[in-house]
Amino acid sequence: MKVTFICSGNTCRSPMAKVLFRKLLEQRNINNIEVDSAGLACYAGDEASSYAVSVMREHGLNLSDHRSKPCSPYDSDDGIFVCMTKSHRFALQPYVSAQQLKVLGNGIPDPYGGELDEYRACAKQIEEALPPLLKEIIRENTGIVPMRAEQTEQIAEMEKICFSTPWSQQSLEEELTNPSAHFLVAEFEKQVVGYIGVLDICGEADITNVAVLPAYRRCTIADKLLTQAVKEARERKDEFITLEVRESNQGAIALYTKHGFESVGLRKNFYTKPTESAVLMTKRFTAHGKDIQNEDTCH
Repeated sequence: MKVTFICSGNTCRSPMAKVLFRKLLEQRNINNIEVDSAGLACYAGDEASSYAVSVMREHGLNLSDHRSKPCSPYDSDDGIFVCMTKSHRFALQPYVSAQQLKVLGNGIPDPYGGELDEYRACAKQIEEALPPLLKEIIRENTGIVPMRAEQTEQIAEMEKICFSTPWSQQSLEEELTNPSAHFLVAEFEKQVVGYIGVLDICGEADITNVAVLPAYRRCTIADKLLTQAVKEARERKDEFITLEVRESNQGAIALYTKHGFESVGLRKNFYTKPTESAVLMTKRFTAHGKDIQNEDTCH
């Protein structure tokens, strides 16, 4: 995927956004997004403004080798163009799809002609708008697909990152031929960024694991995985779907509660490394596929 930041002259706002976004991606260990910048009303070959160079130097970034270039929306059929203002977006609308066009934050005013502090304020505004932009890009471009054999190596590596007692690649591969297994994978730019495992036996679905790579968390990926897993369990006419979660994992418990799971029991010392009890949570369906409230008993 290519993300191109767009401004007018390509000498201050969009070049600063380009290098700041690259820095954010490096910090998040995300390496499957290409980043560039361009201008809608510029000549090719102009240097970045001296104030932009100075402000980026304060951020530990180098803009001295930047040279402006005109925007060519035809260069990227599936790229994303992040505009500094709504007027930039409007200018590109005849050439690219609406899905490819975004405005950074609420719009970034042009500091051109201002003093150094105005460039600092501009850079601060850009920097604050980039994490939400990244989250939006990941959320909109992550798909949920059934697990494939070529993905098991990546999933096994994810298991090592996310869990103290990870599943092996061999164990994951065995689930590919298990008719009771329904494993789903979250893919972003052909990279496995999350997965969910479900075992379905006699109309009872059990979620074995939910994992998302740290760099891609808080991008609604776990939410997407859980939504699809619940949808498929309902379509299979399962009576309920259940899972265990560490008692201390309040974020995950909140997510499951949001999806209609209820706490129905506690399994003492269920987890190891470290030892911790598991909250047993269940979401039940009627015969017609609608959700119902759990009873007070633990099944």
